[in-house]
Amino acid sequence: MPYDISEEKRQWYREVSRRSRWRKALATNGELAHAPGEVNVPAFEPANLMPMRQSNGLRALSLFSGGGGLDLGFERAGFRHVASYDVLDICSETLQANRPNWHVLSGAAGDVTTVDWRRHEGAVDVLHGGPPCQPFSIAGKRDGNLDSRDMWPAFVAAVLAIRPRAFLAENVPGLLAARFRQYVHESILAPLSSDYLVQPFTLGADDFGVPQVRKRVFFVGFSHGEAAGRFAPPEPTHRVDLLRRGGATMGARAALGLSDIGFDCHSPTLRSGFTGPRKTTSVLNSRASLNVWNKLQIWPNGVQGDRDAAARFPPENGHFRLSVQDCAVLQGFPESWSFRGAIYQIIGQIGNSVCPPVGYAVACAIADALRSGACGRQAAPLVQDVVG
Repeated sequence: MPYDISEEKRQWYREVSRRSRWRKALATNGELAHAPGEVNVPAFEPANLMPMRQSNGLRALSLFSGGGGLDLGFERAGFRHVASYDVLDICSETLQANRPNWHVLSGAAGDVTTVDWRRHEGAVDVLHGGPPCQPFSIAGKRDGNLDSRDMWPAFVAAVLAIRPRAFLAENVPGLLAARFRQYVHESILAPLSSDYLVQPFTLGADDFGVPQVRKRVFFVGFSHGEAAGRFAPPEPTHRVDLLRRGGATMGARAALGLSDIGFDCHSPTLRSGFTGPRKTTSVLNSRASLNVWNKLQIWPNGVQGDRDAAARFPPENGHFRLSVQDCAVLQGFPESWSFRGAIYQIIGQIGNSVCPPVGYAVACAIADALRSGACGRQAAPLVQDVVG
């Protein structure tokens, strides 16, 4: 249904759009010039949250790979990459640009609803992925299994065909709402319960050093009781209280290397550029989050392709304009991880991804359970810490 707004409000929107186009033209022509010091240099390096581990001998297969958040986290935790599947070609381009040696399938070959998974049976220790969350997100219509984007049955079918030793599936907390209780039981838990012991839990990105308020639910299942008994969801590595010294997750402004304005906090959840009917270049996901962005003096709309372009195009209110690199940092991607595609496709890949440090923490916990100490207190030795 169209928005029911007054003609006066419509005219206001038209004027805002007109001024924005005018200012963008000025920026393109270099007429909104900036000083060199205005281009920010982030102080937060997500790779430090994911110390590279030696190989743990475990093999991981990725579904709904997107921009590679889980893939990167599992790699850093010592898993060997088997293959990545995603129906979007642009996601394949991103993954291949960062890891040319990975086996990545996209388009028709990446459509998980048509793959014969028996080809991977016996060759995968952990299957991981995040089925599309839109059918269950409070930001959407929440049609669940009536939404054509519901890919949980495809994920479950892959688990049952491949029969990995363990699996990890990620989604929005809305999936655990009362309205989806029957769906979770009938479509996820019941089909897997005869072969796997499944444990759902919720993690917050800012509990693991990522400067973003982002909660996600994880389902982890093990085919053997001993491994399931050893598994425990990862404990937070950081505090979320910025007012106490030591061990706290950085605020968004500090993480991006911005000046001290007397206020800082973790950014609101970044919206995916793939959501909604338009090719949006905004990461704003709610009216409430706009208040937080305003307090941070960070502009969440009109994300630019690089930091120099963002600095050349300051918003009218003087707030800091984000680049795609800044969005990636706030999501927990290392600076060296590059993305392919138009701006809306890049922030789509970023916003749909599991924060890599969170994926890393869960991957280590799974390896710990499967190998009794591969990534826990008796962690495997670190290797050269190279992300790019």
